[in-house]
Amino acid sequence: MGAVGLKTWIWQNNFRSLLLLAGFPFLLIGLIWALQLGLIAMDMAPTTGSFTGDLGLSTSWLAATAPLGFVLAGGWYGVAFFGHQGIIDMATGAKKVERKDAPDLYNLLENLCISRGQTMPQLRVVETEQRNAWASGLGDKDAVITVTRGLLNTLNRDELEAVLAHELTHVINRDVRLTVIAAVFAGVITLICEIFFRMLRFGGGRGSSRSRSGGGGGGAGALILIAIAAAAIAYILALVVRSTISKKREFIADAGAVELTKNPDAMISALQKISGHSEIQAPRDIQSMFIDFDGGGMFASHPPIGKRIEALVKYGAGTNFMGAEAARAVATSVPPSGA
Repeated sequence: MGAVGLKTWIWQNNFRSLLLLAGFPFLLIGLIWALQLGLIAMDMAPTTGSFTGDLGLSTSWLAATAPLGFVLAGGWYGVAFFGHQGIIDMATGAKKVERKDAPDLYNLLENLCISRGQTMPQLRVVETEQRNAWASGLGDKDAVITVTRGLLNTLNRDELEAVLAHELTHVINRDVRLTVIAAVFAGVITLICEIFFRMLRFGGGRGSSRSRSGGGGGGAGALILIAIAAAAIAYILALVVRSTISKKREFIADAGAVELTKNPDAMISALQKISGHSEIQAPRDIQSMFIDFDGGGMFASHPPIGKRIEALVKYGAGTNFMGAEAARAVATSVPPSGA
């Protein structure tokens, strides 16, 4: 984990957010173009009768459909801006809690916020025995930190404070804004691609018998191949956006937790207890916000917990006092503390 200046990291996150916002309409226009090609190839839209003519026809339609892409992009971001938290809460079952509902949890987070002069995020709890936590929101004023009941019942006070500090660091570093925007970006692209592929699957046989001058009988097939290639590129880009919002954000949030709590062993112990007990059913775009999400293969959004613990030991002066398997065994035997 190389040294990264905090101000530089925040600036980079803001820049990436703007880049995604600016790039989304153009990628959406590319998908519209691919969709038009597919409709032409399946005889669901007018055709010129030639392969090159149909390519030009689809491109010429962009004069009318491109503005629609920008309108859809603006509308989608409007919905995401005002409704992203409700969508996340509905997908995970998170419920808002106040100080009277969870005084110890509330006080821990409040003290961390006071130490950094940070606005207090809202708190939410998910009633599941799985152990996880995440931060969401587009800014300090609407930031939310969510924890699971399993996390509260398993972690001791120091470990819970470390997890809250980790999530608060995500808020401070603007990681949450970037992650929410990326989730919206990737989610809509993935949805459009899935609709497109389903359309090809159920309508792919249409247009196969039509011949096109300049392209022969394979003109329709060539159009479909081009459309599939364009949609596949967009789909892969969506996966890449999900996974490369930078895995470093988790390392830096772990380091931020150590900076706030001055207790690297608490962060290490919390990660060990979370490992293997963090699975929550939710859309993958939301799972990418979790403190631990073990999934995605080559497009994984999180580094392995073992790597994060190694970084805390090496750079945070922490002590890896038990292996992951031992930590899991201890964690399953810890009685609920009602934290």
